[in-house]
Amino acid sequence: MVQLQRIAIAPTQISNRHINLTAEQQHYLGRVLRLQVGDRFIAIDGRGHWWRAELEVSLPAPSPQAIILEAMVVQTELPVEVRLGVSLPKTGFDDIVRYSTELGVSQIVPIISQRTVLKPSPQKLERWRRIAREAAEQSERQIIPSIVDPISLATVMEDSHLFSLSTTHQYICVARGSLPHLLNCMKSSPLDSVTLLTGPEGGWTTAEVEMAIAAGFLAVSLGKRILRAVTAPIVALSYVTAVLESSPIPEDHLSV
Repeated sequence: MVQLQRIAIAPTQISNRHINLTAEQQHYLGRVLRLQVGDRFIAIDGRGHWWRAELEVSLPAPSPQAIILEAMVVQTELPVEVRLGVSLPKTGFDDIVRYSTELGVSQIVPIISQRTVLKPSPQKLERWRRIAREAAEQSERQIIPSIVDPISLATVMEDSHLFSLSTTHQYICVARGSLPHLLNCMKSSPLDSVTLLTGPEGGWTTAEVEMAIAAGFLAVSLGKRILRAVTAPIVALSYVTAVLESSPIPEDHLSV
């Protein structure tokens, strides 16, 4: 069976079953992949919809360039939403975005903590969103994770809408201390959604951990070893994915 290339498009690019490809998308399909008239690809809108599409003209060309043939039924998402707040490391956030997207994260929140050094520019944020889009295409995701503007940990704790703190299982991952393991905590109760927080180089401060606990987060361990700031979020998400995809989730705990 031929494996079709996946392209993430915005919903506004579709009009009357026709697709208006951007210049970047036309370059990729026409020059990089060398698709011709009649060749097919998969369009995804990052909101859960997939379509099988076909090129109508040789690229590059004026809009529209492709037509939607049919909708596709695909289920590649985790059964509940998983949100990840990461205190920005000095380097390596590109990889965190890429790998967490592959693992099924729903939302990524770059956090400014007391020990955060990196002060990202708007260009960095746009780069991260592009990486998430490309990783979603590669890993056959139905959605593209959202990445919000960097925000302070204190604001995260104060903004109940950011993480829906009243309805989610909330964990702050702490490197040292006698704490329950994240994996055991997730296995102990049904999950309706999951929020993870991972710290910066040097870890969270005591005050930050106490603030998170006061906001309803449970302090947990990721194991006996000290993980790098770029490793911890991937390990935490791996535990979550393992639990969610290896155990049946009761219907009344599934996200709609």
